[in-house]
Amino acid sequence: MNKDIIGLGLESSCDETAASIVKNGKVVLSNKIYTQIELHSEYSGVVPEIASRAHLEKINYLIEEALKEANIGFEDLDYVSATNRPGLVGSLLIALQSAKAISYVQKIPLIGINHLEAHLYAPFVEGNDLLFPYIGLLISGGNTVLYKVNDIDNMEVLGKTVDDAIGEAFDKVSKYLELGYPGGPIIEKMAKMATKREKLFPKLLTKKDDTRFSYSGLKTAVITYIKNNPDFERSELAYSFQETAFDLLLRRLFVTSRELGIKNIVVAGGVAANGRLKELLLKKKNRDENIMIPSLQLCTDNAAMVAGLGYQYYIREKFDDLSVDISSRLKR
Repeated sequence: MNKDIIGLGLESSCDETAASIVKNGKVVLSNKIYTQIELHSEYSGVVPEIASRAHLEKINYLIEEALKEANIGFEDLDYVSATNRPGLVGSLLIALQSAKAISYVQKIPLIGINHLEAHLYAPFVEGNDLLFPYIGLLISGGNTVLYKVNDIDNMEVLGKTVDDAIGEAFDKVSKYLELGYPGGPIIEKMAKMATKREKLFPKLLTKKDDTRFSYSGLKTAVITYIKNNPDFERSELAYSFQETAFDLLLRRLFVTSRELGIKNIVVAGGVAANGRLKELLLKKKNRDENIMIPSLQLCTDNAAMVAGLGYQYYIREKFDDLSVDISSRLKR
């Protein structure tokens, strides 16, 4: 009988600190997350210095709690993985340096993880079979990118935003309306209260061969509409904004996947937690298309996806040495 492979994953790329224990890349034994939303809400965005300080204060505690819940010790770990790209420089250092220390002391492999690739791996920690190739749509506060994922560490960009990511657009519209931060859940909740459900904004980027995403124009259209219609209804505006934003995602996703003949689709990242988006994805997909969306907890930044993806690198013996560094951006 083959030995189970146990990995520790660490995540601190932005404003969540997380530690997770995963077995064989797909069984989550523990998944501890500390969110910093309250620390950053008054600024309507993440403050890097505050984020890195909070990571430093919480990470050791979360590692201990993750081990305790999984009922194992450091000596039971086969590898340790940590997000080292892309993200906030000061924040990335916390998880990576912690992982280096554990790797050195326990003499186990160290694996640096691409945060974006980890998000797209999230559904495979929850029982989905890992099948290549698949189309991956990554949507969050910092990313709106469409990928063809050919294999581990092999992602081909098919389209990406030229300005705001979709999550940023939600945050900026919410801030302008003085609704709070983060904007996604607030606007989703408000949109549900709409009754008229009129189309207030035109479709985005309608040229047939265009593969780009863009949301700054929609944000400007919302602001202009508010100025020209002082008696506007917030719920109706929220609904139309959200529908217009999602329409572009759905067009790009399904046109591309169908042109390439790829039936397996992963939608991941914080915006993938939106209930209306899930509803539209299931409504518009064909019967033979397989849409995979992580559970709510694994849509946002977490360490289970880091530990799970780390397993795939482990079985391929693709390890890093202690000189591996962080990167705020992807180098390739």
